[in-house]
Amino acid sequence: MKSHSPVCVTGASGFIGAHIVKELLEQGYRVRGTVRKSPEDYPFLLNLPGAKERLELLRAELLKVGGYDQAASGCEYVIHTASPYQINVKNPQLDLVDPAVIGTETVLESCLKSDNVKRLIVTSSIAAITDQPESHKIFTEKDWNTMSSLDRQPYQYSKTLAEREAWDFIMAKRPQFDLVTVNPSMVIGPSLSPSLNTTNQMIRDIMNGVYPGIMDLNWGFVDVRDVAKAHVLAMKNNSASGRYLCSAETIHMRRIVAILKSSGFQSYTLPKLDLSGTAGTLLMKLLSFTQPRDTGKYIRLNVGRTMHYDTSKIRRELPISFRPFKESLIETVRDMIKWGHLPTPKE
Repeated sequence: MKSHSPVCVTGASGFIGAHIVKELLEQGYRVRGTVRKSPEDYPFLLNLPGAKERLELLRAELLKVGGYDQAASGCEYVIHTASPYQINVKNPQLDLVDPAVIGTETVLESCLKSDNVKRLIVTSSIAAITDQPESHKIFTEKDWNTMSSLDRQPYQYSKTLAEREAWDFIMAKRPQFDLVTVNPSMVIGPSLSPSLNTTNQMIRDIMNGVYPGIMDLNWGFVDVRDVAKAHVLAMKNNSASGRYLCSAETIHMRRIVAILKSSGFQSYTLPKLDLSGTAGTLLMKLLSFTQPRDTGKYIRLNVGRTMHYDTSKIRRELPISFRPFKESLIETVRDMIKWGHLPTPKE
């Protein structure tokens, strides 16, 4: 029997937030989503199956005191996804850190004011666990990113500070609700909205000739639909607790290119030159200084290193199984073609 109170989803129009709304509606929940503009500006949410009967959209401001009071009022569960995701920004403090940290504080305070809230689920990130791979280390939920700063990978810094703020709040205030965080790796998959999310854009860049060659880079990937499912499972499972590293597979850039070539996308400007050896890695580090500041720093910190995660906790406790990367990648590319982010492949 579903609760009569709605589930609040902040950032409902975002890449992950929209899929969480869809997942909740499919499972029969009432949903109250927060958005930045008027509700009628989000037809892709309003037209979801079940939305007419069970979806309410409210305008809410991340940086406004009490901005989420109305949204959280009467809800037993709040899922907080709203946070900026940009790599190169002019002012990291104003553009990334303040919205992430103050926005999390705002949501926490609104949950505290509402006597109904039982659990807050926060979308954190692998960025709060580490900002660079260590080839001989396996990262788990016990790890925290202690390296990032305003000058070094400020997006990763913003996600770390925001999650720290949430856990510190719980320790200090001992509220009536508990906290669970979902920490996804790179999130790909089909988008419910016309906008292009940052990770899908990286796949597009690989296909559009942005990269000069195949670098010795690897990433953890997870499908957005699995991330949405993980949030809902973390909400529903009474015994869920702490952080959940959410990642399906770790994939090398070489394999991404190989899958794209073998899946009918060879007509795009895929990187041909293999620069994944020692000399290529040194060249990439030198060339990284020609890139925008944060992109260049990311390349220098990640190229030539191998990422390893342990995702046994989320698989065991929620539990969840993940879509294969190849399936997600192909659907991602087809979806970008559908929305016009990529041209139709040549025969």
